[in-house]
Amino acid sequence: MEAKGKMLQSDCSFSGISRLMLPFPYPPARVQEQNPFYAKLLTVDYCGAVSELPAITQYIQGESCMCCGHCAEARTLLGIAMAEMIHLQKLGELIMLLGGSIDYSTPTRNGRSQQWTPSYVEMACSLPEILSANMEAEKAAISQYEQHMKMIEDDCVRAVLGRIVQDEEYHIMLLQMM
Repeated sequence: MEAKGKMLQSDCSFSGISRLMLPFPYPPARVQEQNPFYAKLLTVDYCGAVSELPAITQYIQGESCMCCGHCAEARTLLGIAMAEMIHLQKLGELIMLLGGSIDYSTPTRNGRSQQWTPSYVEMACSLPEILSANMEAEKAAISQYEQHMKMIEDDCVRAVLGRIVQDEEYHIMLLQMM
């Protein structure tokens, strides 16, 4: 893009960014047995209104808004987005092992399916709004994961969810530090 004969570009360098998550491994993706109910619960964590898919999208959108003036913050948001992608992948593995499917829809109370929509993403573009929206989303995700952990009796699944919660708590700490 050119403005008055001057080329505009981002000054941020995103080389070498790594996912921002706690430095210990996830429990293995395994389940005690197939359970369609548990798979449906996890699809809510995968692509529901409060889930990993809108979290990834929201962090990437925030990073895009910050990349032309707040490079450090943009790099942090991108690192958190990368961790959220790992969470999405872990949930996908569990859903499939539980006998579910990945179609970017979640069950509703009336038995229908609700497709994922970008309306689940908070489109903030100032640093304070981005930080606030992401902290609220992380807190809501933790609450939902804790609720689902109480409903799931499979220790293998609960262990993975508990590990994801630890990363989400870490993300809140990083956001608060910014």
